[in-house]
Amino acid sequence: MMDIKLDFEGGLPEYPEFQEGVRRAPKREFTLTKEETELALKNALRYIPEEYHKELAPEFLQELLTKGRIYGYRFRPEGKITGKPIDEYEGKCTEGKAFQVMIDNNLDFDIALYPYELVTYGESGSVFQNWMQYRLVKKYLQELTTDQTLVVASGHPLGLFHSKLEAPRVIITNGLMVGAFDDYENFNRAAALGVANYGQMTAGGWMYIGPQGIVHGTYSTLLNAGRLKLNIDEDEDLAGKLFVSSGLGGMSGAQGKAIVISGGVGIIAEVDYSRIKTRYDQGWISEITNTPKEAFLLAKICKENNKPFAIAYHGNIVDLLQYAVEEDIHIDLLSDQTSCHEVYNGGYCPQGITFEERTEMLENDKKKFKGLVDKSLKKHFEIIKELVENGTYFFDYGNSFMKAIYDSGIIEISKNGRNDKDGFIWPSYVEDILGPQLFDFGYGPFRWVCLSRKEEDLIKTDKAAMDCIDPSRRYQDRDNYNWIKNAEENKLVVGTKARILYQDAFGRLKIALKFNELVRNGEVGPIMLGRDHHDTGGTDSPFRETSNIKDGSNIMADVSTHIFVGNSARGMSLVTLHNGGGVGISKAINGGFGMVLDGSRRVDEILKNAILWDVMGGVARRAWARCENAVETCIEYNDIMKGLDHITLPFIADDKIVKEEVEKAYS
Repeated sequence: MMDIKLDFEGGLPEYPEFQEGVRRAPKREFTLTKEETELALKNALRYIPEEYHKELAPEFLQELLTKGRIYGYRFRPEGKITGKPIDEYEGKCTEGKAFQVMIDNNLDFDIALYPYELVTYGESGSVFQNWMQYRLVKKYLQELTTDQTLVVASGHPLGLFHSKLEAPRVIITNGLMVGAFDDYENFNRAAALGVANYGQMTAGGWMYIGPQGIVHGTYSTLLNAGRLKLNIDEDEDLAGKLFVSSGLGGMSGAQGKAIVISGGVGIIAEVDYSRIKTRYDQGWISEITNTPKEAFLLAKICKENNKPFAIAYHGNIVDLLQYAVEEDIHIDLLSDQTSCHEVYNGGYCPQGITFEERTEMLENDKKKFKGLVDKSLKKHFEIIKELVENGTYFFDYGNSFMKAIYDSGIIEISKNGRNDKDGFIWPSYVEDILGPQLFDFGYGPFRWVCLSRKEEDLIKTDKAAMDCIDPSRRYQDRDNYNWIKNAEENKLVVGTKARILYQDAFGRLKIALKFNELVRNGEVGPIMLGRDHHDTGGTDSPFRETSNIKDGSNIMADVSTHIFVGNSARGMSLVTLHNGGGVGISKAINGGFGMVLDGSRRVDEILKNAILWDVMGGVARRAWARCENAVETCIEYNDIMKGLDHITLPFIADDKIVKEEVEKAYS
């Protein structure tokens, strides 16, 4: 094997030009001491031969002091990065080439939030820490064989290690910190030192597929919110209903598309016009407005005509909601999707300043910015309270919005009035909607990428997936059938040819085996399977994915870790485990996978062993927490898998007996 290191045969690469109009990350918080700054510089220079250190040291230091991180811009490939067809990549195995497709897709200008800073979505969700890691990982993937495993720690390739054909080809962890140091301050220090990467959920695991990845989840959330809170029938859509939210970035950009597919009318506030323009050009936003009056007037017309419509309001969400209160405008469904896990680092723009002023203040007056954020959060909170009292259904969309309000000092939002251990006065969308209606049955964000980048391959897989669904089984299956039936028409693809489709355990397995058969028969090229980590057991997150776990284990990270280890043991192609994800550092542990379908019988066996485990490991935990629908799902699973698998089921205590005994003890 060749010696794997960065290529310097022609000397240092030329410093790349930055394309005008591409979003750039704001300066990250920088608190390193002089000694720590020296350490950060030495850490970055580890990737570079000593002969170039004198030239690169001042360049890297300048990046650190002005951007808060060392990105190694010099090592970014020139021009646009995009996920090319798999056959255009060098590699010694299909998996090695497939992962290169996924990495480049994550950094496409059309997908990534801050592509020059390697941030895919969620304000800080990064594929790698720096461009040296990007180049070095690519080299390793070109050399990877089917009897080796590449190990990646917070973006850094530790190296190739011999393993076996049945083992994962890549194992990734991101930002896993020792408990005593697992807080934002220590993580920020570690990131500035160049030893910790915030992988979000699918950025650092190379499995992001653009905002389509959350369109389906938002579609399902909105439809089920309508059924549960607005009393629409299971076979109806949101015609004539108004949804209001904020954010049109990487994840939140799905909201406009989702409300239109759901049949309703949406107004989405966004302060960054470039994000609005991106969604409008994609066709995911129907019209752009500049005043609250204009936005609500247009929404009223569309509602009266039952016309599905997505309106972008270029302005602050607090201004939009304040207008609704003043004008007594009824909002049916209300949420927020700003990046509040990074509330003081640009994820939330306070009322009263523009996006450009926000960016400047982040760089020059962080203390003042924090004060404005806290003031705006308080106003935001008070307005939502008023809207809820007037009949609006508000739900937290898992972006740490309510946690940010609580952390700003507003204890009133706490459900128990003392702390955040029991959650908040308004539900998380998982707590009231996705948890009981989808996750407890095993439905979650199954996804695939056609590595050939051929449109015809995506059309064939859409048809095959649709043929695997019985829409008469449950209303969830009917929703998913309609989703995939209309997927091509709804133009969901951004970047490489990918699709998401919520499915339960046996549904995922049936589709996966069918896809592998299509590859085996030469009907389509290789396919990458995966899922969002936001799933039945992929993530332990008390304010989001596990918010409907009521036995106290919502704060435990056992299950996501079990899923990660179990997928490794069963031979998934790529396995990942991250700290954070959507709600911020130390607030979640999440794990995901990638499985390359090459048409082999070997892959069939891995799918049979791994897919059911990946789903039911999480449903088992939900059943043990006494979630009613999860208990029913596990009873059914035990019956189907008799002699192979068995899930432990709970006995249900009588509330009356428990309360009587506790009352005696405390009286």
